Amino acid sequence: MKNLLLLILIIMSYSLLGQSIVHPANNDAFLQNELAEIHISLSANDLNILLGDSLYTNYHFPATFYYYSSVHNDTIQNVGFRVRGNTSRSANKKAFKISFNEYTQGKKFKGIEKMNLIGQHNDPSLLRYWMSLTTLTTYNLISSRSSYIKLYINSQYKGVYLNVEHIDDEFLQKRFVGDDHGNLYKCTWGADLMYHGVNQSSYYGSYELKTNKTANDYSELIQFIQTLNNISDTDFPCFIEENFEVVLYLKTLAAEIIIGHWDGYAFNKNNYYLYRQPSNGKFVFIEYDMDNTFGIDWAGIDWANRNLNSWHNNDRPLVERLLSYPFYNDLFNSYLDQILNDLNSSGWYADLQQKKGLISSAVQTDTYYPMDYGFQYSDFLNAIDNNYGAHVTKGVAEYLNERINSGLNQIQILGNQNHPCITSTDDFDKPLAKTSRKLVKILDIIGRETIFKPDVPLIYIYSDGSAEKLIKSIP
Repeated sequence: MKNLLLLILIIMSYSLLGQSIVHPANNDAFLQNELAEIHISLSANDLNILLGDSLYTNYHFPATFYYYSSVHNDTIQNVGFRVRGNTSRSANKKAFKISFNEYTQGKKFKGIEKMNLIGQHNDPSLLRYWMSLTTLTTYNLISSRSSYIKLYINSQYKGVYLNVEHIDDEFLQKRFVGDDHGNLYKCTWGADLMYHGVNQSSYYGSYELKTNKTANDYSELIQFIQTLNNISDTDFPCFIEENFEVVLYLKTLAAEIIIGHWDGYAFNKNNYYLYRQPSNGKFVFIEYDMDNTFGIDWAGIDWANRNLNSWHNNDRPLVERLLSYPFYNDLFNSYLDQILNDLNSSGWYADLQQKKGLISSAVQTDTYYPMDYGFQYSDFLNAIDNNYGAHVTKGVAEYLNERINSGLNQIQILGNQNHPCITSTDDFDKPLAKTSRKLVKILDIIGRETIFKPDVPLIYIYSDGSAEKLIKSIP
């Protein structure tokens, strides 16, 4: 019973993180029940160069931004406009970035300095990235806000886009209130967190410093990576607890795997951010670019049925070292169990249908929608329930139903595991001793004895015969 109590108290000790991280409310830049129109106007010559010779550069062309919705209209002169992405730059339906502050420092639109407009050219449903962000937000994980918009460039309709909040200093200010001045690293392909020596230029290709660029100091990241790889198994747990938001990451990892985000860290060493909080020196893991999810596959792998506990790729030291400890493995599996059970009883299908209905007419007139893979409007209408074939191996609902059913049979919670950074539980008994109570057992809401599960209503039975029905949550 000491181990169960210890687990509860350790989970509760993370409440300080939840107090400092905030998920901002959607505003007029992220409308949820209508498609705003974004119009970009720039010279015809600049547009030709942007889509031609400058396609693979990050040069911003000056443009005028117009925003039209039922609740707000706006015009902003002299914004920066460019193509964004990696492989998607060669797509017919390209992704774009709008930088309001490119030519005028501090210029913003509704509190944001940049917009990422994602074309989702390889997803016939246009719902996967939105559903991924929604899943993270539902579980109080760090995520970007998003909304669907209709994009026009020089009055030509370019189709339906997902407007995804950019991860930058503004993003940090809204989530790490008063603790937003640390180093933020954008981690792209190759960012496996393996150690490559002390020369920081060895990390430039995969780890891009996005804040505090003048200082250009990678030393704290390099020290973290070096110790992550080289510290002894005995000392690793206390090191990682002192330098990384472990519980937040294990919950994020569970979500990453359940949505099938193989293009993230755990499988493809790609598409995440690391932020080091100045207040406590701990790194925070942040997901992004989650369009290759929910049954999109380019590797011939059945992501909906792949074993959750061996889902990650080799040579991922953050995942491998954490999950080698039974305590952390149990906590990871408890999150898998929680998310899968919640999905099994939630209204995700109705949510998908609602978003499908919201964007349907705009997709029907989107002439760029079929250009890359031949998607037809009928494919969009069927994309929730049915696969398209080729790289779209499952419909969104097909994937989720299989992932839930297979995943619930793959949960492995051993229970009664000691936290590997604490050698004695004596100190954790003392607070309960003041009330002459000790935890005896934990029951679920129908009276079955169970182990601790985060964010789930449980009944805690104490030695004096008293009981409490509580939800011990991890923000």
